[in-house]
Amino acid sequence: MSAQTTISLARGAPSLDLVPVDELREAADRAFSSHPEHCFSYGPAAGHPLLVEWIAARHRVTADQVFATNGSMQADAFFFQELVEPGDLVVVEAPTYDRTLLMLRELGAEILAIPLEADGLDVGALERALDAGARPRFAHVIPNFQNPAGCTLSREKRERLLALARRYDFLIFEDDPYVEVRFAGEPLPRIFDLDAERRHVVYVSSFTKTVCPGVRVGYVLGDSELVARLRRRATNTYISPCVASQGIVAEFCRGGGFERALERVRSALRERRDALCDALREHLPEARFVVPEGGYFLWVDLPDGDVRALEPAARERGVVVVKGTDFLLEGGKRSLRLAYSAEPPERLREGVARLAAAYRELSAVSSR
Repeated sequence: MSAQTTISLARGAPSLDLVPVDELREAADRAFSSHPEHCFSYGPAAGHPLLVEWIAARHRVTADQVFATNGSMQADAFFFQELVEPGDLVVVEAPTYDRTLLMLRELGAEILAIPLEADGLDVGALERALDAGARPRFAHVIPNFQNPAGCTLSREKRERLLALARRYDFLIFEDDPYVEVRFAGEPLPRIFDLDAERRHVVYVSSFTKTVCPGVRVGYVLGDSELVARLRRRATNTYISPCVASQGIVAEFCRGGGFERALERVRSALRERRDALCDALREHLPEARFVVPEGGYFLWVDLPDGDVRALEPAARERGVVVVKGTDFLLEGGKRSLRLAYSAEPPERLREGVARLAAAYRELSAVSSR
């Protein structure tokens, strides 16, 4: 099929109609005219001063606990490179973001994958592993609207996980790029905020999912000593972050654009989630999934078949999905990650209809 007919249920990014283009243009003009010294020269490793100031105030931390990066994935990479030596044990969720697995494997980490439940990480399974002698450097969790599963870590599990980190002295890496795109249910406290001592949690988030993918701006919150180490690593890597992009985001946020953008994105994503879930119930009623309360994704478990065959069959019908095996060390052969952020409701419904047709066709061939 032609590119014009392709429907992407794979891309975890907002479609252009959700991006506040005019407000970002105005923010860029303010940033470049009001603070050219911050945007057109090399900047400090910590990030654009006005953005660092805004982030610190929003999270009620000091500026030396903030590190603005070129996207949250770079924050992940710096943290992993700083803490992981070959053979170190790292806890991840199963499933988890595929790039997380890739980075940890490249560093030689030993990975302990703990299953997810409808309310997030199976903290009981983690506790049993710790009691049996597992000693991780850190536990990587995506607590809100998890990528790829769409589930959210409950308040009770957040508190239990933090208690385990204190008891067994490991860090929690709270990877939280979707927290602001909640459109249902009640907000939950960040694990970082539950850690009053600020000793056991490192927090990472991003403006990619809320403002604009193209700005590539993320940030880290943590203990000032660890943040200083990450800043030094950044200086040795690229001398300066992209302070022009950070300046645009700073002016956008300082001018109230961030809250206005959230309102727009949340409304659109809720409509799109509903369209995707309704289409699954109509066209693939046998599929199992957790209805996300926010974010970009949901995880679909099918009763039979192999997604390694379904993925190319769906592509032939003009719909792109991501197979579940990409997000697990083992398993996931009957699972898919579906994104609802990049397409309007009517195309989501059409995409699921095409996916279901491909699934039925493969099932019929298999049963013959």
